[in-house]
This record gives sequence, C-alpha cells and structure tokens, in this order.
Amino acid sequence: MFDAIADESEVIAAEHEARREQIARCKPSKAHRPVGAERKLLAAERAKLAEMKPFRKITGPATRQAIHRTLRTALNSAIAQQLIILNPVSHVELESGKRPKPLLWTEERVRRWRETGEIPGPVMVWTPRQFGVFLDAAEGDRLYAIYHLMGSRGLRRGEAVGQDWHEIDLGAGLITPAKEIVVDGWDLYESEPKTDGSANTNALDSMNIAVLRDHKTRQDKERADWGGAWKDTGKVFTKEDGSWLHPETVSETFRRILATTDLPPITLRDLRHVVATLTHGGGGDIHTVKETLRHSTITLTSDTYTSLLPELDREIAEKAAKLIPRSRPAAAESSAPAAADPQATGTSAHASLTHGPENDSAPEPTEADPSAA
Repeated sequence: MFDAIADESEVIAAEHEARREQIARCKPSKAHRPVGAERKLLAAERAKLAEMKPFRKITGPATRQAIHRTLRTALNSAIAQQLIILNPVSHVELESGKRPKPLLWTEERVRRWRETGEIPGPVMVWTPRQFGVFLDAAEGDRLYAIYHLMGSRGLRRGEAVGQDWHEIDLGAGLITPAKEIVVDGWDLYESEPKTDGSANTNALDSMNIAVLRDHKTRQDKERADWGGAWKDTGKVFTKEDGSWLHPETVSETFRRILATTDLPPITLRDLRHVVATLTHGGGGDIHTVKETLRHSTITLTSDTYTSLLPELDREIAEKAAKLIPRSRPAAAESSAPAAADPQATGTSAHASLTHGPENDSAPEPTEADPSAA
C-alpha cells in the first residue's frame, strides 16, 4: 500500500515537471504580440497543455507517516476488541516524515541560485523586501488581496478561499478563518478549519483593511455587472460570477505572477513562512508568531522557526551595519561583490512590510535614519 502511494507520488511529481515545461513552451518568445506563425505554434502548445492533468497534491513522507499512525491506531483498537490478533502495519518502515526547516532567501543564496539554478532547500522563504516586490507585481491582478492577506496574516490557501465576509469586521480590524474549501480530486467541499486553533480571531492591520475594502469595491462592481446571474456565496474571494474560487486557481495565478518577476522561487504554501519573518521583524516573539499562524502548539512554531528567525536577524544586522557613516570604506565592503538584482533587494512600494529602504552608500551623519539606531 505505502509502496503504491510512493510510486503514485513519483508519477505525480514527474507529471508536474512535464506540465511546468509545457507551460514554459506556451509563452511567447518576446513580450510583444507574437506574429502569425508563432501564434499557431503557441495555440498548438496550449492545446497540449489543456490535455495534461492539472497540478495535484503529492502524498509526501509526512503525510504517509500520518496515514501510518492512523492505520496503526485503528488496528490496535481492533485488536483490543478482539476483532483481529495482529496489527499488520506495526512492522512497516517508512522514511522520516520530519518537517524540512525553512531557509531564508538571503542575498548570498539568491546570488548562488542565479549562478547555478540550485535551490538550497525544499522550503524557502522570502525576506519582507522580496515579498514587497511580489506584491508590486500582483497589485493589478483581481486576486491581489488574497496574496496580501495570506502573506501578512498567515491564512492557508483553503482558509483564504473559504473566508466569509461575515467573519471579517473591517471596522474593528478583525478576521476569523472559520471555514475552508478543500479539494477532493478536483471537486470542492467546505469544511471546518484544520484545527480548533485555526479558527482563532486575528487582528487586521491598516494596510490589509484598505486592500480588503478595495477588493470589496471590485467585487460589488462584478456583482452589479452579473446582475441576476451572480451567485451569492458570501465568500471574500470568488470567481467573477460570485461562485467558489478553486484553490488551484490561486496557486496557478501565484505562479504566473511570480514568473513575471526576477524573484527567487517559493511556493504559495511558503507565504505562511513569510508571515513569520514579518511578525518577527515587527518586534514579535515566537509566541506572537504562534498566535498569528494559529499553530496548535508552541513546540511546532519553535521547531519550524528556531533556525529561520536568527537568520533573519543576521540579515537585518548586516543591512543595519551599512547605515553607519564611515570616512572610508571598510575592507569587507571594498571586496564585496556587485549588488544583487534590484528585484531581490530593491525598495518596494510596500515599504511598510519591510524594514525600510537599504542605503548602499554611507549617509551623512545629519541624514542618518534615526530608526536605525
């Protein structure tokens, strides 16, 4: 059984890679409108893409361990009831389901990724500045608000598409993720959140309130445009006709927007880790991170972020050191490599999500940023 699950996961992973390659072939060679010959070629490639299976969830080692635990518990109960005499899964050996540690996309890791194309780990996290670059790229999309909310308040994908308007109080600045949309194959159904703590009420900052107000204005216009055909689901994030938004649409749009930037890659799921860097950078401790992400235990939060947050501190410390006025460049600075791509390190329009603009040259003493002290 577990061998079959592992084999199926390998097949899905291969199909995902093939789909990504096909998506790349569906893009025009240049930014301008393709000429007639290329349009025909792109149409054929897009027809091939339409016939391919959609992205699906892979049953990884951690999920297989969870399945194993559930089976073992159920069969042990059957033994206690004298329904069976042997637990057949007791001696099944599986690879470790230990959660991978998230790693920060530091300037050095971004530089090496650009040189080699190698991603340092399975779970990578943007810095607040990099997240701001992504938001700038996403701002014109109708799903912009969902990425802003997920990346700053930690909603999971299913919770975001399942969020009801009546569980948001924009006046008080509060949000309660009380429902989530779950994918079964490709079909959707609504369920309770992942854990009891997942339904906790969290505060909304002023930026999220403004973004959600703008989103509601856009949705009200769509409601008026559709008239009687509008489907009143009460959801914050919907299709243009008001019906449920498929979670995979959110992931697909995220990948499409990311492809328009020069940012290092992360997955949509990894936006929750960005919340940890924002919360910590804003002065929150590990308990604040736990409450924001609505983890069930502080142990889970600590195990996940004990390596990431000190790494973020070092990154901030390096940037702060560059703000110190000096009469001559330090030896380390004189031999430093050229600056990284501006999309990885440049100032974003969403500056309130970051730690302030970076100074590449030392400022005059009278112009030094007082907040850097």
